Amino acid sequence: MEGAPRRHLRLLAQLSGLAVGMFAFGYAMVPLYRLICDIAGINGQRSDVMLISAAQLPAVDASRTVTVEFLTTVNGGRDWTFRPAVNRIEVHPGALTTVNFFAQNNTDEDKVAQAVPSVAPITASQYLRKTECFCFTQQPFAAREGRDMPVRFVIDPALPAHVDTVTVSYTFFDATRLAQGEHPRAGRIN
Repeated sequence: MEGAPRRHLRLLAQLSGLAVGMFAFGYAMVPLYRLICDIAGINGQRSDVMLISAAQLPAVDASRTVTVEFLTTVNGGRDWTFRPAVNRIEVHPGALTTVNFFAQNNTDEDKVAQAVPSVAPITASQYLRKTECFCFTQQPFAAREGRDMPVRFVIDPALPAHVDTVTVSYTFFDATRLAQGEHPRAGRIN
C-alpha cells in the first residue's frame, strides 16, 4: 500500500509541471507570434518593409489601378470612435496617397491608443509602403478628444498583377496602462 501514495505524489508533480509548462507557453505566445510575423512578413506585421522615405518613392504606373479598402476595429468594445474617412479608394501603383482616419476618445478620462495594422492578402503586405502612419506610435487623447490622423502610403508597382484589391485594417487598442509603464496583464483586466 505504501507504493500508492508515492505514485500519487509523482502524478501530482507531473501534472503540476504540465500546468506550469502550459502557463509559460501561453505567456510566451504573444512575443513569439510577433517575432514570427516580423520574420515572415505575415499579417502585415513585417516592420522592415512597411516604411519608406519620400526620396525612395517608385515611378507611378498610370496604366494600372489597385483598389485599397480600409477596415477599422476597436479592440475589446472600448468606448472609442474609430473610422476611415473613405472605405475604399482607387490608386495607381507608385502614387503617394493620403487617407485620413478619425479617432475619438468618448470617455471622460485621458487615454492612450495604439493602432495595429494588418494587410490582406498576405502577399500584398510587402508591397504596401508607408511614409507616415498613426500606427507607428502611441496616440495620446484627452478626455472626449477627437482628431483626424493621416496615413500616407504607396503601393509598390512590383505588386503582382493578379492582386487588384488590397485591404488595410487597423485594430485600435487602449494602451493607456502600457504607456504608464504598467504591464498589460498586471492587476485587473480591462
